[in-house]
Parts: sequence; structure tokens; C-alpha cells
Amino acid sequence: MSTKTKKRINYITWDEYFMGVALLSAERSKDPNTQVGTCIVNSQKKIVGVGYNGFPIGCSDEQLPWNNTGTFLETKYPYICHAELNAILNSIGRNLCGCVMYTGLFPCNECAKAIIQSGIKEIVYLSDKYADADMTKAAKLMFKQSKVKLRKLKTQRKSVIISFLSSDI
Repeated sequence: MSTKTKKRINYITWDEYFMGVALLSAERSKDPNTQVGTCIVNSQKKIVGVGYNGFPIGCSDEQLPWNNTGTFLETKYPYICHAELNAILNSIGRNLCGCVMYTGLFPCNECAKAIIQSGIKEIVYLSDKYADADMTKAAKLMFKQSKVKLRKLKTQRKSVIISFLSSDI
């Protein structure tokens, strides 16, 4: 008589998985101060877009500034694309109606506009460290009026370790 093997326990949840993809995407950012990643998921739990904060395609990350202080044109702010906007622009289906966005940092007002216009219905985020900033307050007001659900990720897991050693598989 054979014994039925039970499934593995302590596997990551869907929320942890998709936030993990967002956090891994953030590792592509070359910004020396803030690295943010975003993952967009459709109702079938398929990833339809990912992005991280960086300069537009063809714009040199060697020639444009990464400063976060100075005159406007001497900073990164007029040039950088936020992770949320990049994920929308990088989406493979272009129809994001009803999708869920996972992002490391609560979106700013400019990204909120793109999120709302794209039809994304829910945002799952890790950090809201700029909650008192006007740009975040404006984003929250627009999300509320357009009925975009906001949810801070709650997990008992502090980390997931990724190894590139084949012996660990």
C-alpha cells in the first residue's frame, strides 16, 4: 500500500509572490536613493506588466542626473519614470481593466492618474512613507473617488531568500 505524500507547507501566498516580483524588479533600478518595483496581475493571477523606477528607453543613465536635490533640471525628477508608470507602459496586454498592482511604495499623484485611467482596480503596497506629502494625499483622494481599492500588504514573512546556486534547487 502506498502512502500519500502531503504538499509542502510554508510556501508563499499569491500576495507574497507578486510583491516578491515587484521587489525583485526594484533591484533593476539604478537610482542610488530609492529603488521601487511594480508588478501588475490580471484576474487569472497572470503577470501582465512589471516595471521599476528609471529613465525612459534611450535616455542615458550615465548623462542624466541622479541627484534628488538642486535646481529642477539638475535632479532626476524631470526625467525619471516611476515604477508604476513603467509597469503600465510595459504591460503585455494593454487592457489592464480589473487588474491588481503590487508596488513597494505607495503611488504618487502622477502615477495615480495613469493607474486610474488604465482601469486597475486595486493597489497592494508595502510602504506609505510619504503619507503626509501632498502628492500622496492627492493620490489617495483620486483613488477614493474612482473606487480603486487600497491595501497595505500584511504578512508574517520578513524575507524570501533567492539563491543562484544550482545546488540549492
